[in-house]
Amino acid sequence: MKKTDKKRDNQIREQLTLVCDLFLNECEGFEWLTHKVNYDAFPKSLKVICVFSQESEITAVRLAKQDEFMIQAIQHHLQAVSMNISRDQIVLDSEAACDSQHDGNWARRLN
Repeated sequence: MKKTDKKRDNQIREQLTLVCDLFLNECEGFEWLTHKVNYDAFPKSLKVICVFSQESEITAVRLAKQDEFMIQAIQHHLQAVSMNISRDQIVLDSEAACDSQHDGNWARRLN
């Protein structure tokens, strides 16, 4: 990883930590988030994955339009460090889906 890539990754991680803390307080069922990126294709390769416990919690968030709040919060925090991300680069996922489709192996699920 290049020095500039490492700096970008630290900035992304710092901003997403702030977002994670916000979501833990504001979004029912939200558990954690992560990101993945290929710096050879940055910023289009950046993907943020917000993880809930159950699929039903994702449905409830979408019905309440709280997913819009989540998307805007992620975009806002990343824009603070001059990184733009489209809504298509933000994914809601669940522990239950990972368990049933990838035997709980998040590394395999994210690849």
